[in-house]
Amino acid sequence: MTTYKIALIPGDGIGVPVVDAAWAVLERAGARHGFQLSATRFPWSCDFYRETGAMMPADGIETLRPFDAILLGAVGWPAAVPDAVSLHGLLLPIRKAFRQYANIRPHRLLPGVEGPLRKAGFDILCIRENTEGEYSGAGGRVHVGTPDEVAVETAVFTRVGVERILRFGFEQARARRGKLASVTKSNAQKHTMVFWDEMTQTIAAEYPDVAVTPYHIDAMAARMVMAPDTLDVVVASNLFGDILTDLGAAIQGGLGFAASANITPDRTAPSMFEPVHGSAPDIAHLGIANPIATIWSGAMMLEHLGERDAAADVMRAVEAATARGIGTRPGQDRTDTIASAVLDALG
Repeated sequence: MTTYKIALIPGDGIGVPVVDAAWAVLERAGARHGFQLSATRFPWSCDFYRETGAMMPADGIETLRPFDAILLGAVGWPAAVPDAVSLHGLLLPIRKAFRQYANIRPHRLLPGVEGPLRKAGFDILCIRENTEGEYSGAGGRVHVGTPDEVAVETAVFTRVGVERILRFGFEQARARRGKLASVTKSNAQKHTMVFWDEMTQTIAAEYPDVAVTPYHIDAMAARMVMAPDTLDVVVASNLFGDILTDLGAAIQGGLGFAASANITPDRTAPSMFEPVHGSAPDIAHLGIANPIATIWSGAMMLEHLGERDAAADVMRAVEAATARGIGTRPGQDRTDTIASAVLDALG
């Protein structure tokens, strides 16, 4: 029997119960399909930071490296640790160290879920550059606390980074419906975004079977609301992809349904799978967090590991639960109720 070593990082707030719920579903799927998932749980979180002064140990990256994949819940507790500390202390270092440059986020309505739009038949796959761009962390502040204070944040776009995420997006479009939307703001950002547009045109020549449409970020935001059914694969920079995928979560019914994968395409290091939602401190103690986004992320993990049939079974079970109206509205059902419905549908 094949055994996959999975690092579990539940993190903060609702990350803990949704990871527990998803793990029960994934283990059941493994048992049904003849493979085993072996979990090692890590307590890295804002509580860990308050105890140790770090979001993870100094050797945290090397500790994670031997695993086949990472399943993460949520990171952040702003009342205790500033978001800039928690994000740059755990999530971003993992993405960068393991070259998880492709962030994948699917956006479609599950059966029984009503989105805020009149349009329902959309299926969008957002591909977000995940390791550089506007979140590179290059910059600084000088004359802090004085009237002359200056803050500079530099977006870093490398030819290697832009080319590889665009090529990844083209490959995804080729495997789906053959349409790619490339998102920039090149009318205003004449260096980085014009560079992105030029790279898109260059690579498009290698994919004559993919229809490419360039969009400005504001026009794409409008299109995702007005005509989401016209979109297939959307590829964007780190910042633009981050914003667009929260909009994608909104049109698919909310963050409780928004799954994601941080992929190392050459498989030289573990990829990481996580729900898009945060730690939700305001509801963390209520037991009503929706685990569907985490379960969906887990299905993406199974697919990445090569267990496609198991991944498909998990998604069929999720859809069977939502078709019954379970987990379709925020706060309507308890976390364990939703997980039990998915488990029952999985069999």
